[in-house]
Amino acid sequence: MSPTMRWILLLLSLVLTALIALAVGTGDFSAAGAWLVTDPWGRVTLFDLYLGFGLSALVIAAFERRIGPSLFWIAPIFVLGNVWTAIWFIWRLPKLWSRLSNS
Repeated sequence: MSPTMRWILLLLSLVLTALIALAVGTGDFSAAGAWLVTDPWGRVTLFDLYLGFGLSALVIAAFERRIGPSLFWIAPIFVLGNVWTAIWFIWRLPKLWSRLSNS
């Protein structure tokens, strides 16, 4: 596994973080939230997002051997989102790749 994948994940997570910061600074969170819960596509987007969070949590739970680290990585996903998931992947990618290659 090449370290390039970790750098790509880091870059993408930094871009996502910058987009979040931009949205917080210039967007109207109340209006966006209202749209998300009232528009059918907004609800689909939320469901898709949280389904992805749940799938990420399953991968982390299957990979981490102890409950403490699992909870440390899983609990914040539902608040911090994919930035937090990307940090876990950056941290664990070499070992994850190794385990998947040995399967």
